Amino acid sequence: MGAVSKLTDAVLFLFFLTIALAAPLIDGQTILPSDLYPAFLVDLKSWYATEFGDYLVAEKPHFFVGLVWLELVFQWPLALICLYGLVASKPWLNTTCLIYGSSVSTAMVVILAELTASGKASDTLIRIYSPFLGLSVLAILRGLLSHPGKSSATGKRPVTNRKKRV
Repeated sequence: MGAVSKLTDAVLFLFFLTIALAAPLIDGQTILPSDLYPAFLVDLKSWYATEFGDYLVAEKPHFFVGLVWLELVFQWPLALICLYGLVASKPWLNTTCLIYGSSVSTAMVVILAELTASGKASDTLIRIYSPFLGLSVLAILRGLLSHPGKSSATGKRPVTNRKKRV
């Protein structure tokens, strides 16, 4: 079980690192003025929207803009906190993973429902968004399941100052 736990943490580390970089640099362009970003990042986002037919990124429907605000204001800081918690082996990591995973999975269900119900999305676009739902479920499971070698929720050993009777 220790190997599965380490693999899960490694996958989540890469996921949180990706979100830590992509959320402000790529997704932030949806809600912030493009003047704030270097031209190559603006071009990268435009290329992605055109190449993969991501109409959500290109058209910016109101619900999608709201989800990007949620991502930048709530999920992005949580991803940074989870990243720190993984690196520093903090005892509160389970809680932050659970909160982050729940928030992302809720947003991804909304996005995937729109993509499948609209008929506008290609199979490739759905395959681009789907891993984020899977990774959010992995974060939820990381939050719910205990991990070997981890101490109690307070991060301290149990007190053993009791006197023993003879």
